[in-house]
Amino acid sequence: MRLTTRGRYAVTAMLDLACHAHGNPISLADIAERQSISLSYLEQLFAKLRRNGLVQSVRGPGGGYILSLKPEAISVASIISAVDEPIQATACDTSNGPCPRLSRCITHDLWQDLGKHIHHYLESVSLGGLIAHSKPETDHSHDLS
Repeated sequence: MRLTTRGRYAVTAMLDLACHAHGNPISLADIAERQSISLSYLEQLFAKLRRNGLVQSVRGPGGGYILSLKPEAISVASIISAVDEPIQATACDTSNGPCPRLSRCITHDLWQDLGKHIHHYLESVSLGGLIAHSKPETDHSHDLS
C-alpha cells in the first residue's frame, strides 16, 4: 500500500490542529509554517475535511479551524477517507465497484485482506491516541527512594 502526500499531509495537519487548538481556532498559515506544508495545499485538504465534518471553519479576526469532534473520536482512517485517499493494497481500481479484471491476479485475496487489516488498524488509531502516545513520559531516573 502506498499512501500519497495527500493522506499523509491531511493526518499531519489534523494532528497539528489537535495538538495546538486547545479550543481556539488555528490558522492554516500556522499549520503550514509548523509542518512545512504549502498553504494552498492545506486549503484544498481542509475544504474536504470540512465537507466531511471533521473540522469547522471560524471566520473573522482570530479565525481558523477547529476540530468538529473530540480528538479521540477522529480516526486516522476517517481523515484519509475524507481527502479521497483509498485505503487498499490491491493494484486493481475498485473505485467504481469490484475489480474490473476478467481474471483476478493470483495474489488478489492476499492484498485485499492486507488492505482490510490496514483499514481496521487505522480505524483503531485516533488523533487523541496519537497525542497521548507522542507525549514524553516523565523521567523518574533521578527520583530518590
